[in-house]
This record gives sequence, structure tokens and C-alpha cells, in this order.
Amino acid sequence: MSPVEVSPVVVGLIGFVALFSLLAFGLPIGVGMAIVGFGGLWYLISQGAAIAKFGLMPFDTVCNWDLGVLPLFLLMAHVIFASGISKDLYNVAAKWLGHQRGGVAMATVGGCAGFAAVSASSLATAVTMGLVALPEMKKYKYDPALSTGCVAAGGTIGQLIPPSAGLITYGIITETSIGRLFAGGIVPGILEAIFYMVTIYILCRWKPSLGPRGPSFSFREKVASFASCGEIIGLIILVLGGLIVGWFTPTEAGAVGAFGAIFFSLLRRRLNWEKFKHALTETMKTTGMLYGILIGAFIFKYFLAVTTIPFVLADFVGGLPLPPLVIMVLVMLVYIFLGCVMDALTMILLTIPVFFPLVLSLGFDAIWFGIIIVRMVEIGLITPPIGMNVYAISGIAPDVPVTTIFKGVIPFLIADMFHVALLLFVPAVVLFLPGIMMQ
Repeated sequence: MSPVEVSPVVVGLIGFVALFSLLAFGLPIGVGMAIVGFGGLWYLISQGAAIAKFGLMPFDTVCNWDLGVLPLFLLMAHVIFASGISKDLYNVAAKWLGHQRGGVAMATVGGCAGFAAVSASSLATAVTMGLVALPEMKKYKYDPALSTGCVAAGGTIGQLIPPSAGLITYGIITETSIGRLFAGGIVPGILEAIFYMVTIYILCRWKPSLGPRGPSFSFREKVASFASCGEIIGLIILVLGGLIVGWFTPTEAGAVGAFGAIFFSLLRRRLNWEKFKHALTETMKTTGMLYGILIGAFIFKYFLAVTTIPFVLADFVGGLPLPPLVIMVLVMLVYIFLGCVMDALTMILLTIPVFFPLVLSLGFDAIWFGIIIVRMVEIGLITPPIGMNVYAISGIAPDVPVTTIFKGVIPFLIADMFHVALLLFVPAVVLFLPGIMMQ
């Protein structure tokens, strides 16, 4: 210990200030968390302990079998994107829904939900569906705010419907079953898509000019649309169904998904060497970035545990004369505020080590809390001034002002509030499928 006695809690608070300062200067979050965690462990325990943790953590992280789920699902997503099958998922939704008022926008949300089942990223979902759907909605003279808003909001489904980088990160940090988290995200993710579609329906009933009808297709043509991506839909059902009934671990499910995506893309002659090499390169880039962040997060997590901040906070909040549900609402409000100034992964990495012990001490379920938090992080993706999904859509729709896109997401943010309230007051929506896995 240093000659000057400083409380571990105070050291932890100083660590947070130092971390935010480093982030403000543009340092990558993984590097910042590693530096602060290393320095904090050195001060609170010893030089040897800090060096040992700093030396072992990269090896332990990279060699962790459970973390293999991340690159495998990323490879699955990149292969499907490179082969163009993602467009087929949108076309299926467009043929079934496009003939209604606002139908092309509803199809966009449906396409986002479909692509979310093969993508671990909200940003990738929003950009992929935006590139496909925005020209279609422009062709049918959709209101720019509605068209861009539905893509930005629909992209957030990518963080909830498994596989999800947010759920994987939460599961890794809290040592919660990733398979059960995936199961817990399925029903809320489908309901989120339905809430967005209902929002579009109400808007277009109120003001039909926002979303004119698209072309109609016969029932035979609608059924035939599945032929272009039936194998991928079957693969999605196999991967998610296998997780729920216990055929696969999450890592095995990722392997099945990646192999299936490559096999079916080759079978349809939609994947050549150049496309596969690009998918592989992008997978390695993303994996390397995420592993770097996780290594820093683990080092910071150990430092935070030594400071005892999470446990002091849990004791303090637990002693407040407030019902646990009210405390949970306050935690969720913190995420709404943070979503205005932080990106999704930063929020998860910085807050989960603090809030997770608190939530468990209040008697809440770890799976349910994970879904709630990822849902709140999703909302942060479309709230100003950061709103990463909004700026991503602005990049592929440069003719639409950012203010117009933010205006377009407002109705979907209102739908989000109703959706979150449902998850908050009816936990069975989240816990039903994970409960089946336990049987």
C-alpha cells in the first residue's frame, strides 16, 4: 500500500475520472481501460499482481473456448453479407408486406429482424438494410424522415435478436450463460419488430402520404420469394432452435452457422474466393478490435472489484427506502442519459461491473437484466447527440439532413418506451425460452 492511505473507493473514483479523461482525448476504450486497470491494481495490490494480470489476461482471453462464439457468428454474418443473401431477406419481407400503406417501411423492419438473426451488430444491420431499402422507399416517394428513421431504429434489433455482440459481451463480463441470453433475446426482439411495424401502420393511417403503398404480389409469388433464401432461413431456425433445445453450445452454434453460410453460398454460386477473402478479413478485423476491448475490460473489471465500489453501491442502494423496481427504473434512466453521449459497447463495458452486483442484490434475474440493459443500449443508438445508427444512415443517405433522421426516429423511441415497459413489468416475456432450456 502507498505511504499515503487512500480509500480503495476513492482510488476507484479517481480511476473513472482518469478513464473518462483518456477517452475524451480519443484513446481507444480498450487501451484506456487496460491502462487505468493496470495502474489501479499496481497501487492497490502490488506491482507484481498488476504485471501478472496484465500478462495473463490477453492469453486467457484469446484462448477462451467460450469466446469463440464471437468470431464464428461474425464470420457467418460477413459471408452472408458478401454473398448478397441479405438482400433476399429484405425481398421476402417486401413481397409479403409492401402492398400496404407503409408496407415497404414495415418490410424494412422485417428485413432488419431477419438480418439481425445472422448479424451480431446493430450498425451492420442498419447499414445493410439501409443500402437495400432506402432506394426502394425513395422510389415510392416515402417521407424521408419515416424511411431513414425506420432503418435507423430497425437496425437496433441487431443487438437483441441473437447472435448479438451486446449479449455476448454482457455474458462474458458477468459470466452468464450466453446460450440462455440468446434464448432470452428472441421473443423481445420479435416483439420489438412488431412494435415498430405497428408504429409505421399508425403513422401511415394518420397521414397516408408518409408511406404510399408498394406493388402487390400474388400468394404464389410471395411463397416463391422464400426460394432465394430458404436455406438461410432454415439455417437460422436450426442454429437458434438448436441452442434452445440444447443440441449446441453457443460456440458450436456459431460453428454450424458459419459453416452453413459458407456451404449454402457456395452451393448457390454466390461466393467466390475474393468475396470469401473479404469476409474473412473483415471478420478478423472486427474480432481483433473486440478482443482488444475485452482484454482491457477484464483488467479494469478486476481493478473495480478491488476498489469495492460495486459492493459499496449495492449496500447503499439496498438500504434506500425504495422498492427494487423503482431502483431498476433509476438504473435504466442512467442508461438513457449515457446513451446521449456514449456508444453502445462503451456503456456496457463501463456500467455492467458496477450495476450487475447491485441488480443481483435486489433479487433480479441475470438473464432478464441482460436483455433489459441491451435494450436500453439499443435506444442509445438512436438518441441525440451521438446516435451511432443515425449517423450511419446519414452516411448512406447524404441527401437527408441528420436532423430529419433524428425527427424520424422519435415515433420509434416512443414505441421503445412501451416495449421496455412490457419487458420491465412482464419478465416472463424474457424468461420463457431460457426457462425451457433449464428443463
